[in-house]
Amino acid sequence: MAGHSKWANIKRQKARVDAKKGKTFTQLSRAIIVAARNGIADPDGNFQLRTAIDKAKAAGVSNDSIERSLAKGAGTYQDDDAQLEAIRYEGYGAGGVAILIEALTDNRNRTAADLRLAFTKNGGNLGETGCVSWMFEQKGVITVAATDEEKLLEASIVGEANNYELYDHEFSADVFTEVANLENLNQTLREYDFLIKDVELRWIPNTKIEVTDSGQWRSLIKLIDTLESIEDVQNVTANLAVKSRINYQVD
Repeated sequence: MAGHSKWANIKRQKARVDAKKGKTFTQLSRAIIVAARNGIADPDGNFQLRTAIDKAKAAGVSNDSIERSLAKGAGTYQDDDAQLEAIRYEGYGAGGVAILIEALTDNRNRTAADLRLAFTKNGGNLGETGCVSWMFEQKGVITVAATDEEKLLEASIVGEANNYELYDHEFSADVFTEVANLENLNQTLREYDFLIKDVELRWIPNTKIEVTDSGQWRSLIKLIDTLESIEDVQNVTANLAVKSRINYQVD
């Protein structure tokens, strides 16, 4: 019986991993489609597309899947009837924490219904467009492996970054910049031989809320996990204060 129980746990764990892997591949493929559709379908001339392809390759997405996504974005894939659109949803979690959700969907009604259910079940509510977005500002963010802060500061200044946040326990840093300067900063950090872990556009909260109630904290984490598990969701951002980072201004 113990052996059977162990095997059942392994199967459940594998199912969760496979589901997460499948969702990641879907998200990455959709990001390629949208990037190709919003610019040119050539990664050499489209930084957003090049970044999306790099992420897909790093995650193990096959070249055939990447080429198919490129074709869908360029409108040359013959069997593609679904039209994806990028939509931003907004709402509140427990404790008044503001939450932004970026989604890519071929069915607005389905996505909105899934999100509304996730909020309702986890102590929050899905709001109207604009209800919380004024609390956030979009920035370019590059995550690097960082063990030499002096070198990071120099590279950030040369690359015209705004600021960076160190994660001492992970030996990494997030470097922030204006969206239009993201490619320049990325190139500068590479020239300084930093290992680039991630490049993305991210919504940054202007103010953050610290949640001290353990029940509200659990509800928020469960809500964010639930939102991220929805296939149409690409990114979830909240103005929840986390005290595990040190922020340094550059400019």
